[in-house]
Amino acid sequence: MTTVLKGVNFTQTTTQKQLESGLTDNIRWCGDSGAKLGFMTWKEFIYPSPKLQELYRLALCICGATILLGAWQDLDYHWGLLTVIPFLFIYQFGSYLTSGYLTKSRLISKSKKQALSICMEFTDGLIAGTLMALTGFDPLITLALGATFLITVIGSMKPTAPLDITGIFAGALAGYWLLPITIDPSAGVQLMIMVISFAYCLLNTNMARHTHFLLAAQHESVMRQNDWLTLRTFHLSKYLSPALRKAILTGKDVKAGTQEKTLTVFFSDMEGFTKLAENLDPEQLTALLNTYLTEMSEIAFRFGGTVDKVIGDSIMVFFGDPESRGVRSDAVSCVSMALAMKKAMKELQARWAVEGIANPPALRMGINSGVCKVGNFGTENRLDYTLLGRAVNLASRLESSAQSNEILVSKDTYDLIKDVVRCIDKGQILVKGFAEPINVFSVIDLHKNLSSSQPKKDQALV
Repeated sequence: MTTVLKGVNFTQTTTQKQLESGLTDNIRWCGDSGAKLGFMTWKEFIYPSPKLQELYRLALCICGATILLGAWQDLDYHWGLLTVIPFLFIYQFGSYLTSGYLTKSRLISKSKKQALSICMEFTDGLIAGTLMALTGFDPLITLALGATFLITVIGSMKPTAPLDITGIFAGALAGYWLLPITIDPSAGVQLMIMVISFAYCLLNTNMARHTHFLLAAQHESVMRQNDWLTLRTFHLSKYLSPALRKAILTGKDVKAGTQEKTLTVFFSDMEGFTKLAENLDPEQLTALLNTYLTEMSEIAFRFGGTVDKVIGDSIMVFFGDPESRGVRSDAVSCVSMALAMKKAMKELQARWAVEGIANPPALRMGINSGVCKVGNFGTENRLDYTLLGRAVNLASRLESSAQSNEILVSKDTYDLIKDVVRCIDKGQILVKGFAEPINVFSVIDLHKNLSSSQPKKDQALV
C-alpha cells in the first residue's frame, strides 16, 4: 500500500534541471519504501478537519432527532417537531454535499470556501447550545453534548475553536431566552444520547490512535530517508567546494558568475614526489599521498582557508572568500597555515623515514595577495568554483621558485604581514610569465613564536 505523508520539512531534488534551477517548493520524492513526501501542514495530515466535522455534525443531528422524538408524545404529537427533524438532516446532508463540491470546485475562491466552512462550524455550535437549552440544561444531556463538542474542537486543535465555543454559548443563551418551551428528557432519551456520545468519542479516539501509529511509522521512514540523504550529501560534499555545496543545499540558483575580490592565494607541492612515486608500489604511494593530503587539508580548514584544488601532490588554498575577516587578517591566517603545514611536514618526514621511505619529499610553498576573479566558472551543465587572475599565477610561480621546506611570499603579502611575521628579503627573482622581476621574501616564523623561544636560546648559551 502506498501511503502519503504531508507536512515534513523535507526537500530532495529529483532531476538535474530542478537542481540547477533551485526549484524545491513543489517537489515530491519517492523512496524505495514507496513513501511519497509532499508539503502540507501536519494538522491537515493528522486530522482531516472537514471529514471530522461532518461526522460530528451527523452525531449532533442524531442527538437532536432523539431529543425531539422523545418529547413528541409529551407535546401531544405536535406537527412542528416533524418539520424540525427533517431540517436537521437536510442541513447535515446539505453541508456534506457542499463541502464535497467545494473541495473539488475551482469556481469559488479559497477565502470564500474557508468562510463558508467557518459559518457551518459556528452553526454547529448554535445547534448544540440550542439543544442544551431545549432540555433545560439537563446534566446528562449537557455533559454528553459538551463532550462531543469539546473532543471535536480541542481534539483536532482547530484554529477556529474560539469561534466554535462562542457559537455554543450563543446558542445556549438564545435558546434559554427565546425558546417557548423546555423538554424534560426521559431516561431512555438520556441513555440514547449517552450511547451516541460515547460511540462518537470512542470512534474519534480510535481515529486519533490510528493516526498516531501511522504518523509514527511515517516519521521513522522519513528519518531513515533523511539519514540516507545526509550520508550521500556528505559523500557528495567531498567533491564540491564549500561555496558550491552551501549554495546547492540552501536551494540557491547556482549559475556561472564571478566577482572581484582581494584574496590571499596559497600553492604547495612536494619536492621530489615524482621521483619517489616511481620507486613506490601503488599501495604505498596511495597511503603516503592520502596521509599528506588529509593532514594538509585539516590544517587549511582549521585556519579558515578554502581548498580550491588538489591535483596530485599540489594543493591550492585561498583566503578571503566566501568569508573574509579582512585583507590583512586573511594574509596572516594564510601564512600561519603555511607555517603549520611546514611543521606538520617535518613530522610526516620523520614518520615516513621510520616506515622505510628513503629521502622523504619536502614541501615547497608560495603565497601572494591581490585582486582575483572568484566565482563559478564554466557552463550551465558543468561549473567549477575557483579563481583566476595575475595574483593566482604569481602564487603558483612563487611555489615553483621556493626551496625545500621554504615559504616564499610576494611583496604585496609581505606588506600585509610584516608586523606579525618575521621574513627575510631575498631580493628580486625572475618568474615565468612576468616581464619584470618580482620582490620575494622567505618566511621564518611568527614574531610571537620567535620572542617566546629567545629566552630559551639565551639560557642554553649560558
